Amino acid sequence: MYIFKLKPVLKDYIWGGNRLINEFGMEIDSDTAAEAWVLSSHKDGPATIVNGEFKGQTLDNVMTNEMMGNNCEKFGRFPILTKIIDSGDNLSLQVHPSDETADKSKGEEGKTESWYIADCEEGAELIYGFKEDITEEEFIESVSNGTFIDKVNKVKVKKGECYHITAGTLHAICKGILLVEVQQNSNTTFRVYDYDRTDKNGNKRELHVQRALEVLNYKKQQIITSCGEEEKGESFVRRPLAKCEFYNFCELKNDGETQLFADESSFVSYVIIDGEGTIESDESKIEIKKGDSIFVPASLGKYVIKGKMTLLETRVD
Repeated sequence: MYIFKLKPVLKDYIWGGNRLINEFGMEIDSDTAAEAWVLSSHKDGPATIVNGEFKGQTLDNVMTNEMMGNNCEKFGRFPILTKIIDSGDNLSLQVHPSDETADKSKGEEGKTESWYIADCEEGAELIYGFKEDITEEEFIESVSNGTFIDKVNKVKVKKGECYHITAGTLHAICKGILLVEVQQNSNTTFRVYDYDRTDKNGNKRELHVQRALEVLNYKKQQIITSCGEEEKGESFVRRPLAKCEFYNFCELKNDGETQLFADESSFVSYVIIDGEGTIESDESKIEIKKGDSIFVPASLGKYVIKGKMTLLETRVD
């Protein structure tokens, strides 16, 4: 039982940018990179352990119930997938099913997610649900005649904000945003609109309008941007970002030496978004910097974070 440092899986899509390559030093056989799956045991892109006994093995191959923690037992598998996303262009207008509306016979999985705005261009925005309640018929008509953009809720974003997107909410990340996404361990997405774009071969990406209609929440959504009060210690400030049945997501600003503890209830995940330092336990000492992903197994016990940095912390309550 020791702390894992993880190598992400990179994905390139039609809307990807180049910040993951140029700023984070991540490697991909492409000029652009859309997503880095920094904490993943998903079959479509498991992260690789780069240190210690399990070096070179993927996270899904070594994960045990003890490493996940008691609070994860209700899910029957590792519950979280964390990504860094660079939107060089607008993402498709899309929706994800909930655990209840997903068609398990087709391999669909529920997906609630939260977005931490790590950086953004001036005036950058995202799409978050509808401005007002809408009927299915009204939505279908607005998509067919191209007026749907008048129905959706556009939100200007700022660095450091967090947005919680419950399953069933129509949404899209727009151009010029670098964010960290914590989500259920799912890769189920239903695209409604993709700006009629084509790939390098002239092909449009598949849309899934019918399934989207079946899982969409047509009510005006309350925008959820934060939860709870800050916790301040001598060397850190922990700011709650999003809390739901699937995860507890926080920003941790560390300046100095902070002693922490991983008990049997849950693993702890960190993504470093600024600064550098170390994370240490009795078994290991790991140098960490911007873009790194760290997995602390449940029941590890005491560990220490040293340095000046901003980390995003995820666990399961």
